[in-house]
Amino acid sequence: MKEFKYVITDPEGIHARPAGLLVKQAAGYKSDIKIGKGEKTADAKRIFGVMGLGVKTGEEIVMTADGEDEETAIAELEAFFKENL
Repeated sequence: MKEFKYVITDPEGIHARPAGLLVKQAAGYKSDIKIGKGEKTADAKRIFGVMGLGVKTGEEIVMTADGEDEETAIAELEAFFKENL
C-alpha cells in the first residue's frame, strides 16, 4: 500500500467540480483508492463518498492506493492534487 498526505489549498475545498475530476482520475486505476480526513475514509471512485467527507481549505487528506498499479496511481494522484486542489 502506498499513501501521501496533502493539505487542500483550493479556497472552496473539495467541491463538486474537483471531486468529479478526482473520481474520474481514481476510476482509471485497478488499485483500491481511498481518501481520508481525520477518522473518516471514503472510496475515491465514488462521488458521494468524496463529497461526504466535506473537506475544506487547509484540511489535510490522506490518499491511499492498494493494488497492482499503486505506484503509478499514487504518483499521478499526488500530481493531480497539486495541480487542482
